[in-house]
Amino acid sequence: MRAFRLSGNRVHFVPGWWLALPGTLVLASCSGNQSSLAPAGREAEQIARLFWWMTAGAVAIWLAVAGLFFYAVRRRTEPRSERWGRLLILVGGAVVPAVVLGGLLAYGLSMMPPLVNRAPPGTRTIAVDGAMWWWRVSYPGPDGRTVELANEIRLPVGEPVEFQLTSSDVIHSFWIPSLAGKRDMIPGRLTHLALTPVRTGVFRGQCAEYCGTSHALMSFDVVVVEKEEFAAWLAQQAAPARAPVESLAISGQKQFLANGCGACHSVRGTPARGLIGPDLTHVGSRMSLGAGILPNEPDAFLRWIAHTPTVKPEVHMPAFGMLPPEELQALAAYLEGLK
Repeated sequence: MRAFRLSGNRVHFVPGWWLALPGTLVLASCSGNQSSLAPAGREAEQIARLFWWMTAGAVAIWLAVAGLFFYAVRRRTEPRSERWGRLLILVGGAVVPAVVLGGLLAYGLSMMPPLVNRAPPGTRTIAVDGAMWWWRVSYPGPDGRTVELANEIRLPVGEPVEFQLTSSDVIHSFWIPSLAGKRDMIPGRLTHLALTPVRTGVFRGQCAEYCGTSHALMSFDVVVVEKEEFAAWLAQQAAPARAPVESLAISGQKQFLANGCGACHSVRGTPARGLIGPDLTHVGSRMSLGAGILPNEPDAFLRWIAHTPTVKPEVHMPAFGMLPPEELQALAAYLEGLK
């Protein structure tokens, strides 16, 4: 690869191998579980295809302009005629960009209807409510009952789903880059996002609209599995919590109820029926805690319970660091055991 520098009225080319570094960094970022360029959904594939066509269009315009530039500086040194200059401006500055950009615009507009339309009748629906700074996820059942969980979504591969999106407080934006585009979540308004996963895996979702202090700590996991595995998982999530059997977890359940945790959180099958915070019926089976910021393990539960505002600034959940260490350990063991 070469770069060039100007010296008087001449162009000198110099080695420019270092120019490959930015391109290498860009290509290295085109993978992972939160990349629009590593699509795992039908809609994300369309968006990635549009990106590559737009990139090709940008390269075509750049090559046209660069080609004219090199032709002008390398072929002759005497001034061109006024007619030649006008033709150069017309073709390189107007015709080529208009044709390329017009084609990209037409192609992009043709992709919009399938990306913004509602899913067909009979499609599985999942309700997601964005709150500062976590996600309430609800699976309506055919019998009228709703399975609720938080900060984690599971989807069957190859089956279209429609998300019904709203917000409890401020504007959030629901985005799973590897599966589909983004959609705003607006208080008092219901928006929709349809998508179809095409391969299994674990993908990362994120709030894409600044929503306050802990906006960057508002992520979630999306697990795409086979249809049979999804059906078994949903049936397990619909069941009430199993009673703890170990002495530490039994003590933790007592502490959970005695310290008022049930005023905000629900654990189905127990007296805890709070509706303010996340449903914790099967919290121990989730992949992470605190909306994707902590691993699901006893030490992380203890840290979250005792130092909540430190882990997630300005979160609405109060910290319980004033409890004795043995009570905190019991609480963590109880919650981690809610599989």
